Amino acid sequence: MKPLSLALGLAAALALSGCATPPGPVEVTRFLAPDRVALLGQGEIFIETGPGSQAEGLALAPYKAAVAEELRRLGYAESERANAGQIAQVAVQHYVIGAGGRRSPVSVGVGGSTGSYGSGVGVGIGINLGGGEKDRLGTELSVTIRDKASGDSLWEGRADFQPPENSPLARGQANAQTVASALFREFPGNNGETIEVEVTE
Repeated sequence: MKPLSLALGLAAALALSGCATPPGPVEVTRFLAPDRVALLGQGEIFIETGPGSQAEGLALAPYKAAVAEELRRLGYAESERANAGQIAQVAVQHYVIGAGGRRSPVSVGVGGSTGSYGSGVGVGIGINLGGGEKDRLGTELSVTIRDKASGDSLWEGRADFQPPENSPLARGQANAQTVASALFREFPGNNGETIEVEVTE
Protein backbone atom coordinates (compact mmCIF):
# COMPACT_ATOMS: atom_id res chain seq x y z
CA MET A 1 0.00 0.00 0.00
CA LYS A 2 1.20 3.49 -0.84
CA PRO A 3 1.08 6.17 1.92
CA LEU A 4 -0.35 9.50 0.84
CA SER A 5 -0.74 12.73 2.75
CA LEU A 6 -4.09 14.47 3.10
CA ALA A 7 -4.47 18.16 3.93
CA LEU A 8 -7.97 18.84 5.21
CA GLY A 9 -9.29 22.39 5.15
CA LEU A 10 -11.63 21.99 8.11
CA ALA A 11 -13.16 24.97 9.84
CA ALA A 12 -11.37 26.39 12.83
CA ALA A 13 -14.16 25.18 15.07
CA LEU A 14 -13.33 21.63 14.09
CA ALA A 15 -9.60 22.08 14.66
CA LEU A 16 -9.86 21.11 18.31
CA SER A 17 -6.89 20.10 20.39
CA GLY A 18 -5.55 16.74 19.25
CA CYS A 19 -6.19 13.61 21.25
CA ALA A 20 -3.43 11.42 22.62
CA THR A 21 -3.94 8.76 19.95
CA PRO A 22 -3.40 9.82 16.30
CA PRO A 23 -6.52 9.54 14.11
CA GLY A 24 -4.78 7.07 11.83
CA PRO A 25 -4.96 6.79 8.04
CA VAL A 26 -7.98 6.30 5.79
CA GLU A 27 -7.66 3.05 3.86
CA VAL A 28 -9.02 3.51 0.35
CA THR A 29 -9.74 0.78 -2.20
CA ARG A 30 -10.90 1.59 -5.75
CA PHE A 31 -12.05 -0.28 -8.85
CA LEU A 32 -12.82 1.13 -12.27
CA ALA A 33 -13.68 0.09 -15.81
CA PRO A 34 -10.42 0.90 -17.67
CA ASP A 35 -12.15 1.23 -21.04
CA ARG A 36 -14.59 3.84 -19.69
CA VAL A 37 -12.30 6.11 -17.70
CA ALA A 38 -12.88 8.93 -20.20
CA LEU A 39 -16.50 9.17 -19.00
CA LEU A 40 -15.50 9.96 -15.42
CA GLY A 41 -15.24 13.45 -13.94
CA GLN A 42 -17.63 15.17 -16.34
CA GLY A 43 -21.30 15.61 -17.14
CA GLU A 44 -24.34 15.65 -14.89
CA ILE A 45 -24.64 13.27 -11.96
CA PHE A 46 -27.39 12.38 -9.50
CA ILE A 47 -26.52 11.35 -5.93
CA GLU A 48 -28.65 8.76 -4.15
CA THR A 49 -28.53 6.39 -1.19
CA GLY A 50 -26.76 3.18 -2.09
CA PRO A 51 -28.07 -0.30 -1.28
CA GLY A 52 -27.15 -1.70 2.13
CA SER A 53 -26.38 1.66 3.75
CA GLN A 54 -26.67 1.58 7.54
CA ALA A 55 -27.02 5.36 7.63
CA GLU A 56 -30.06 6.85 5.94
CA GLY A 57 -31.94 10.15 5.80
CA LEU A 58 -30.46 12.86 8.01
CA ALA A 59 -27.72 10.54 9.25
CA LEU A 60 -26.47 10.06 5.68
CA ALA A 61 -26.89 13.71 4.64
CA PRO A 62 -23.38 14.91 5.67
CA TYR A 63 -21.81 12.11 3.64
CA LYS A 64 -23.92 12.83 0.55
CA ALA A 65 -23.02 16.50 0.88
CA ALA A 66 -19.30 15.71 1.21
CA VAL A 67 -19.43 13.37 -1.80
CA ALA A 68 -21.30 16.02 -3.82
CA GLU A 69 -18.60 18.59 -2.97
CA GLU A 70 -15.86 16.25 -4.14
CA LEU A 71 -17.69 15.38 -7.36
CA ARG A 72 -18.19 19.07 -8.17
CA ARG A 73 -14.48 19.65 -7.58
CA LEU A 74 -13.70 16.87 -10.04
CA GLY A 75 -15.83 18.42 -12.78
CA TYR A 76 -19.29 16.94 -12.31
CA ALA A 77 -22.49 19.01 -12.18
CA GLU A 78 -25.06 17.69 -9.72
CA SER A 79 -28.54 17.42 -11.23
CA GLU A 80 -31.91 15.74 -10.94
CA ARG A 81 -32.05 12.05 -11.82
CA ALA A 82 -33.97 12.72 -15.04
CA ASN A 83 -31.18 14.92 -16.43
CA ALA A 84 -28.20 12.94 -15.14
CA GLY A 85 -26.00 10.75 -17.29
CA GLN A 86 -24.44 9.09 -14.24
CA ILE A 87 -25.63 8.02 -10.78
CA ALA A 88 -23.51 8.12 -7.61
CA GLN A 89 -24.72 5.67 -4.97
CA VAL A 90 -23.53 6.53 -1.44
CA ALA A 91 -23.56 4.05 1.45
CA VAL A 92 -22.18 4.37 4.99
CA GLN A 93 -21.55 1.83 7.73
CA HIS A 94 -20.48 2.72 11.31
CA TYR A 95 -18.84 0.38 13.81
CA VAL A 96 -16.70 0.33 16.95
CA ILE A 97 -13.29 -1.26 17.44
CA GLY A 98 -13.03 -1.95 21.16
CA ALA A 99 -9.89 -2.14 23.27
CA GLY A 100 -9.69 -5.86 22.57
CA GLY A 101 -9.85 -5.34 18.81
CA ARG A 102 -13.40 -6.66 18.48
CA ARG A 103 -15.60 -4.96 15.87
CA SER A 104 -19.17 -4.18 16.94
CA PRO A 105 -22.00 -2.20 15.34
CA VAL A 106 -23.13 1.14 16.77
CA SER A 107 -26.46 2.90 16.84
CA VAL A 108 -26.64 6.00 14.66
CA GLY A 109 -28.84 8.92 15.67
CA VAL A 110 -29.36 12.45 14.45
CA GLY A 111 -28.06 15.30 16.53
CA GLY A 112 -26.46 18.71 16.28
CA SER A 113 -27.74 21.16 13.70
CA THR A 114 -30.79 20.60 11.58
CA GLY A 115 -31.49 21.25 7.95
CA SER A 116 -31.85 19.62 4.58
CA TYR A 117 -29.41 17.70 2.41
CA GLY A 118 -26.17 19.58 1.99
CA SER A 119 -26.76 22.01 4.86
CA GLY A 120 -24.31 20.59 7.37
CA VAL A 121 -26.58 18.27 9.34
CA GLY A 122 -24.88 16.97 12.45
CA VAL A 123 -24.84 13.27 13.30
CA GLY A 124 -24.36 11.76 16.73
CA ILE A 125 -23.09 8.19 17.14
CA GLY A 126 -24.11 6.43 20.32
CA ILE A 127 -21.62 3.86 21.62
CA ASN A 128 -23.18 1.21 23.84
CA LEU A 129 -19.88 -0.34 24.91
CA GLY A 130 -17.52 0.07 27.82
CA GLY A 131 -13.96 1.23 27.41
CA GLY A 132 -12.72 4.73 26.81
CA GLU A 133 -10.06 6.47 24.81
CA LYS A 134 -8.83 3.21 23.27
CA ASP A 135 -12.14 2.57 21.50
CA ARG A 136 -12.17 3.60 17.84
CA LEU A 137 -15.18 4.70 15.81
CA GLY A 138 -15.06 3.16 12.36
CA THR A 139 -16.70 4.67 9.29
CA GLU A 140 -16.85 2.90 5.95
CA LEU A 141 -17.94 5.12 3.07
CA SER A 142 -18.73 3.37 -0.21
CA VAL A 143 -19.50 5.15 -3.49
CA THR A 144 -20.40 3.53 -6.81
CA ILE A 145 -20.66 5.67 -9.95
CA ARG A 146 -22.90 4.06 -12.57
CA ASP A 147 -23.85 4.86 -16.12
CA LYS A 148 -27.55 5.66 -15.84
CA ALA A 149 -28.54 4.30 -19.25
CA SER A 150 -26.95 0.87 -18.85
CA GLY A 151 -26.63 0.59 -15.06
CA ASP A 152 -23.00 -0.49 -15.52
CA SER A 153 -20.50 0.39 -12.81
CA LEU A 154 -17.91 2.90 -14.03
CA TRP A 155 -16.09 3.38 -10.71
CA GLU A 156 -16.32 1.95 -7.20
CA GLY A 157 -14.52 3.14 -4.10
CA ARG A 158 -14.48 2.37 -0.40
CA ALA A 159 -12.88 4.46 2.36
CA ASP A 160 -12.40 2.97 5.84
CA PHE A 161 -11.46 5.31 8.72
CA GLN A 162 -11.00 4.31 12.38
CA PRO A 163 -10.21 7.40 14.50
CA PRO A 164 -10.28 7.29 18.32
CA GLU A 165 -13.69 7.89 19.86
CA ASN A 166 -12.53 11.23 21.30
CA SER A 167 -11.16 12.54 17.99
CA PRO A 168 -12.91 15.60 16.48
CA LEU A 169 -12.82 13.70 13.17
CA ALA A 170 -14.81 10.74 14.50
CA ARG A 171 -18.30 12.13 13.94
CA GLY A 172 -20.56 14.30 11.86
CA GLN A 173 -19.47 16.66 9.12
CA ALA A 174 -15.76 16.47 9.97
CA ASN A 175 -15.88 12.69 9.65
CA ALA A 176 -17.81 12.89 6.37
CA GLN A 177 -15.38 15.40 4.86
CA THR A 178 -12.38 13.32 5.92
CA VAL A 179 -13.53 10.04 4.36
CA ALA A 180 -14.92 11.67 1.20
CA SER A 181 -11.76 13.71 0.60
CA ALA A 182 -9.62 10.59 1.02
CA LEU A 183 -11.86 8.48 -1.21
CA PHE A 184 -11.59 10.86 -4.16
CA ARG A 185 -7.89 11.64 -3.68
CA GLU A 186 -6.14 11.47 -7.08
CA PHE A 187 -9.40 10.33 -8.71
CA PRO A 188 -10.02 7.94 -10.38
CA GLY A 189 -6.93 6.09 -9.17
CA ASN A 190 -5.83 2.69 -10.44
CA ASN A 191 -8.04 -0.34 -10.85
CA GLY A 192 -7.86 -2.64 -7.82
CA GLU A 193 -5.48 -0.47 -5.81
CA THR A 194 -5.54 0.03 -2.04
CA ILE A 195 -3.84 3.12 -0.65
CA GLU A 196 -3.53 4.73 2.76
CA VAL A 197 -4.28 8.44 3.03
CA GLU A 198 -2.71 9.99 6.12
CA VAL A 199 -4.92 12.31 8.16
CA THR A 200 -3.95 15.09 10.54
CA GLU A 201 -6.31 16.88 12.92
